[in-house]
Amino acid sequence: MAFVDLFVVALVPVLKTLIITAVGLFLALERVNLLGSTARHHLNNLVFYIFTPALVASSLAETVTSSNIVSLWFMPVNILLTFIIGSALGWLLVKITRTPIELHGLVISCCAAGNLGNLLLIIIPAVCVEKNSPFGDSVTCSTNGKAYASLSMAIGAVYIWTYIYNIIRAYGVQHNTSTVNIEDSGEVPDLLLSDSCTKLLSSQDRLQSDHMDHEAQLAVPLIGYETTHEGHFVRKIKQHIKIWTQRINFKMLFAPSTIATIVGIIIGVTSLLRKLMIGNEAPLHVIDSSASMLGEAAIPAMTLIVGANLLRGLKKSAVGMWVVIGIQVVRYVAMPLSGICVVKAARHFGLVGSDSLYQFVLLLQYALPSAMTIGTITQLFEVGESECSVIMLWNYALASVALTLWTTYYMWILS
Repeated sequence: MAFVDLFVVALVPVLKTLIITAVGLFLALERVNLLGSTARHHLNNLVFYIFTPALVASSLAETVTSSNIVSLWFMPVNILLTFIIGSALGWLLVKITRTPIELHGLVISCCAAGNLGNLLLIIIPAVCVEKNSPFGDSVTCSTNGKAYASLSMAIGAVYIWTYIYNIIRAYGVQHNTSTVNIEDSGEVPDLLLSDSCTKLLSSQDRLQSDHMDHEAQLAVPLIGYETTHEGHFVRKIKQHIKIWTQRINFKMLFAPSTIATIVGIIIGVTSLLRKLMIGNEAPLHVIDSSASMLGEAAIPAMTLIVGANLLRGLKKSAVGMWVVIGIQVVRYVAMPLSGICVVKAARHFGLVGSDSLYQFVLLLQYALPSAMTIGTITQLFEVGESECSVIMLWNYALASVALTLWTTYYMWILS
C-alpha cells in the first residue's frame, strides 16, 4: 500500500473525530448552550448506562464465535500490558512534572488507556478494503478485523470502567471533598463516603482524641509501641491496603459495560442463542438490531462531550505544558516502541499465531491516542474536565500524523 493511500486511510477517521469534537465545542458556547454542564451530565449517564453497553454487547454477539474466541486469548493480556506499561510511565511523568495531586489520576489514565474502540472499528476495515492491502482477501480481512476490533473495544471498556474509573476516582474524590461544603447540605454524597474514611485514616497520627476508634488506631503504625522492624513494615502495608480498598469502588467491577461484555460473549459462543438473535433470518433479530442502533450513538456522544469540555479548557486549565508534552511522548513514542517488543516476544514464543492482521491489531493497540471515555469519567466526578479536554485536543491533533506513521511501520514489519 502506498504511503499516501495509507496516510489518507489513517487520517480520515481522526479528522472525523476532530470535526465532531468541534461541533461539541460549538454546542457548549454560551450563545448556543445546548451542551451546558447539566446537559453533559445527563448525556454522560446515557453513555455509561445505555449507549456503551449496547455497542459492546451487539458487536461481540455478532463477531465473536466459539471457533475464534480461543485463538484470541492473548488480546486481553496484551491490552492489560498496555495499561500496566502506560500507568508506570504516567506515574513517572507526574513525579517528574510535579503534577497537582487531583490530576494524577487523569494523567496516568491518559498514558495508560488508549482508544481501543471506535478508531480500530474505523481503521481496520478501511485498511482491509484497500486493493494493495497486505492482509489478503478483503472480505475475510474485514470479517476478522471487525471481530478483533470488537473484542478490543469490549476488553478495553472493561479495563477502563474498572481500573481507569477507580484511579480517577481515587485521586479525584479528595479534590471534590475540599470544594463541597458537606455540613451545609446535611448529607454526604455517595462519591465522597469512602474519601471520608480515607481522610480519617490519614489524620489519625496527628489527632489524639479520646473518642478515636480503636480498630482505626491499629491501622496506623505507632513507632513507640512497635517491637520489631518487620511489624512496622507489615502495619504500613496494611494501612496502605486499607486506604486504597476504601478509595476503590468495587461495584464498578460489574459496571454496565462489563455485564454487556459477558452477555455479548455468551450470545456469540452459544450456538442456540446465536441462531435466535444473530442474522437477518433470526427470530429475535430485532433485539440485536435495536442494540446496534443504540450502540451507534456511543461514539458521537462521547466525542461531543470531549468537545464541550474543551470550552472550559480554552478558558482556564491547570495542566502544565510539560505534562501535555509528556503525555504525547508516552502515547506516541514510548508505548508504540514497547508494543513492538511485546508483540515480537509473543510471536517468538508462539503465543499469537501467524495471522498478520491479528498481530497488526495487537501492535496498533499501543499506538492509539488516549481513550475518549476518560473525558466521560472526569465529567462524572467533575474533576479535571477542562484539563482532559486540552490533553485530548493535542492528543488527537497529533494522532493524524503519529498514528499514520506507526501504522505504516507496523505494516512494513509484518509484510
